[in-house]
Amino acid sequence: MRIITIITLLVGTLFFVSCTENMEGSSDAAALEGNVGQGGSLATFAIKGDYLYTVDHADLNVFSLKDPNTPVLVNTVWVGFEIETLFGYKDFLYIGSRSGMFIFSIENPEEPRNRSSVEHFTACDPVVANDSLAFITLHSNSFCGNEINQLEIYDIKDADNPVLLSTRGLVAPKGLGLYDNYLIVCDDEIKVFDITKTEEVTFVTSIDKEAFDVIIQNDLLIAVGYEGVYQYSLSATKDTFSAGYLSTINF
Repeated sequence: MRIITIITLLVGTLFFVSCTENMEGSSDAAALEGNVGQGGSLATFAIKGDYLYTVDHADLNVFSLKDPNTPVLVNTVWVGFEIETLFGYKDFLYIGSRSGMFIFSIENPEEPRNRSSVEHFTACDPVVANDSLAFITLHSNSFCGNEINQLEIYDIKDADNPVLLSTRGLVAPKGLGLYDNYLIVCDDEIKVFDITKTEEVTFVTSIDKEAFDVIIQNDLLIAVGYEGVYQYSLSATKDTFSAGYLSTINF
């Protein structure tokens, strides 16, 4: 998991650098917010407004970026043990651990508040979310624990009371991402599901590549694998989804 996280972090960092190349000499925090890169579901950091949030094995760390040239640690909040991933969406942080998911509110950016948590079988656990749903893949290997490989979908409209809606068995799911009404999951291949009906997500298509995380920015899909980074252009309507191959960067 550490190797996977490092590679994903490097890819996310490249996006950050490329998006901020034209900001030299600027200390405008609003410009920083509008130009930050984006990590995948295995990332351990997220930028929200003037703040950078990171997780380590047990803690959530808050850095002020009001002066982008000099980040300042302003708070550390204990979350739990075996914390693995961090996903930011609007005023919430979704933190994945080997034993569950934690939902933190950042309405007060410097004082994240634990709103709720859910427990599951011991397994590696990336999380993504939208306005009403959180998606978790449970993946087991020699480091993660039980032999559980599945997708879990939670209703999170009430952040204080997440409700499990459905599960779906998969082969060895890892990273995942959301695009319109579709969920893209790194499994034995990259699989795409229609999530319109959350009680029964529908398999739509697959991309014949093995990857462990995806980064989705606008209509661009970046799939990160052990052997390379694959880029695809995405398009979707109510009834159709397509991914057009763009390029490969081999490791």
